[in-house]
Amino acid sequence: MSALLHFLVTGDGVAAFFRMGGYAAYVWPAYALFFVVLAADTVAPRLRRRRVLTELRARLARQSARQERKPPSTPASP
Repeated sequence: MSALLHFLVTGDGVAAFFRMGGYAAYVWPAYALFFVVLAADTVAPRLRRRRVLTELRARLARQSARQERKPPSTPASP
């Protein structure tokens, strides 16, 4: 019988539900780890995208500055 069903049927209280039938030391850390991984899986692509966009902007700025510094090329006289 699941812990939630046991809680609903017997009415032992919320504390009994959170004890998970003696398996709380295994269940709650598993839930915590799951949510940490879920959060990291959500945040990591956003951080990566921000970093890549910053790098691209810097690269474009350097390329633009390099092209502005270049003296205009004069055609060779025959």
